[in-house]
This record gives sequence, C-alpha cells and structure tokens, in this order.
Amino acid sequence: MARSLKSNFGFVPQNVMQVNSDLNMAGYKDEQLPVMQRRMLDAVASIPGVTEAAYASRIPLNLGGSHNAVFPDSATDYRLSKATAEAMQYNVSPEYFQAAATTLLRGRVFSSNDSKDAPRVAVVNQEFARKLFGSEAKAIGNSFKIEGGTRVQVVGVVEDGKYETLTEDSQPAMFLPIMQSPSNATWLLVRSNCSSQEVGPAMERTLHELDPGLPFTINTWDKELGTALFAARAASMALGVLGGLGAMLAITGIFGIAAYSVSKRLRELGIRIALGAQRKEVLGAALGRVFRLLTFGSAVGLLLGLAATKLLSFIVYQATPRDPFVLAGVVLTMLLIGILAAWIPAQRALSADPLVLLREE
Repeated sequence: MARSLKSNFGFVPQNVMQVNSDLNMAGYKDEQLPVMQRRMLDAVASIPGVTEAAYASRIPLNLGGSHNAVFPDSATDYRLSKATAEAMQYNVSPEYFQAAATTLLRGRVFSSNDSKDAPRVAVVNQEFARKLFGSEAKAIGNSFKIEGGTRVQVVGVVEDGKYETLTEDSQPAMFLPIMQSPSNATWLLVRSNCSSQEVGPAMERTLHELDPGLPFTINTWDKELGTALFAARAASMALGVLGGLGAMLAITGIFGIAAYSVSKRLRELGIRIALGAQRKEVLGAALGRVFRLLTFGSAVGLLLGLAATKLLSFIVYQATPRDPFVLAGVVLTMLLIGILAAWIPAQRALSADPLVLLREE
C-alpha cells in the first residue's frame, strides 16, 4: 500500500482503498440514493480492520473534474463572466476529512445535522478562503453564492491539496455535504490497518450481501495514484533516456577531442618528458584545452538547467527548482564523465616514450 504522500487528500495514509459505484445502474433513484449510500458506508465501516470510511460523489485526481462558478455574497448577476473564482466541487459525507486524513485548520467539518433541510454550508480550502475572503480567519461564518444564486455559508477551512494534477498550482476547492447535494455516483474511501489482500475481499463480500446486483470496482490508493502519476512517470522516463543519450554523446565528443589533441602533440609531449616535466605538467599540456571546454560546457549546462527548472516542475511531480543536491550531483556527474572520456588519451600521453617519438620524422 502507499506510503504517506502529500496529495489532493492532504496527507494520505497507508492502506487506503476506494470503491466506485453507480447506484443508478443498480436501480436506486431519488430518496433511495442517500439511504443506500449510508447502508454501504455503515456496512464497510463495520469490517474488522477498517479504521475510517467515508463516501463522496467523486474524488480528487480522478478524470472528469467538476468546477463551479463562485460569486460574492452580494452578487445578483450570476453570469460566468461575473464569477469571483471557479472552484473544484466535491460532495462528501461528514466522515470524509477523517478518512482522507485532510487537516482541518479552522472551524468544523460536517455533521449529520447538515441535512437537506438545513441551511447550506461548505468547507473550503485555504486558496478558496484567501481568494474570496482575503484570509482563512475571515472565511469562517461568511457566505458566498454558487450558480443559480444559492447562498452557502463557510463553516470550516482545510489544507490545500492537489485536485486535477499533481503538478498544478494551488486552486480553490469547496466541499459540500452530500446530503444537501445528492449524487448517484458513489466513491467509498476506506482506510484500514490491514493489507489490501485482507480488506479487499471482505469489502467485496459485504457489498454483495447488501445487493448482489450492485455494480462496483475496488482499487487501492497505489493503483488510483498510478493513473495520476502516469504522465509524470512517462516524462521522467523520457527525460532519463534523453539524459543517457546526452551522456553518451558527451563521452564520445570529449574522448574524440582529447584523443585528437594528444595525437597532434605527441612529439611535443615526448620532448617535455625528456626534459623532466612532471606528470601533471604533461597532462596540463595534453588535456588542458579539453578540461577548459568541459568546465565551460558544465557552466553553460548548469545555467540552462536552472532556466528549465520551471518547465520541469510542470512535468515532473515534486521537481524542486534550484535543489543544491541535484545541481551539485549534475556537475559532479559531468566532471566524472569528462575524466572517464579523457582517461585513455591521458594514459597515452603519460606513457609516451621520448626516444621513440624523437626518432620519428
């Protein structure tokens, strides 16, 4: 199962599983939907080893994200062009934030009292609070409106997360009580202290006992996260292959320059050795130009790498611009590649026999 990872959920713990079910396909309509969703949740929560369980209309990092236009409380014009922001919307059960291990920063989460007939409420993330109200503290107790003019009061603020892609910048998100915004799509989020091999079959048996015709799929968090990470992993592999090809070209080029430089100066090197030149002086004469080019190339590559870090951060998850360890590692690697490529020509220069070279015409 997945280790703790900062993602759309906040800090997702180990042993997280997800169940996706469409209750319309099973014949559940209107008032039957919330009743069946609660039965599913209670049944799964009672499985030995399950520590937290919740359900939602959809989950972050899942294809087909849902945005909703958000307006200030004073708004009377609800055209999209007049919206203050477009926020990701998730309809969730009261247990969602505990099951997803999303940290509540201010206010409260939902309760069973946030029912269909109760005043509309929402829990928003930090970016939402800053964008609409100026700060997290000002958001609690204040209201906003969604499309159609529905007034919603903020009762809690949770940490920011990732909602569409792992490389996205912070964006507004709001969580609404699913009892106030019913949905036939049901995602069960289940956290346990047992392995997926133990909990998965138990969940499958439990849901089949509720309704043998209930359509659903069960995935581990690792598998679900794999879909979100596919683009980043593919880009990382492509960059790795290109980096390997670049290293091979660098070795070939440095070797060629070093070998050519040594071959053209063998007689001079022989004379230097005959006159008592030290090994480092011979190497400096034979490969000085090569190492100057290597140093210059490494410096230019480092500057270009710094310029490309912003682009890289959009492609590769958690790629940190100007990471000193990465930059030092790249420079050290290039120096080692340069030394490796120049090793054979350097050995040839040091082993030059002045008697043989001086006899040659």
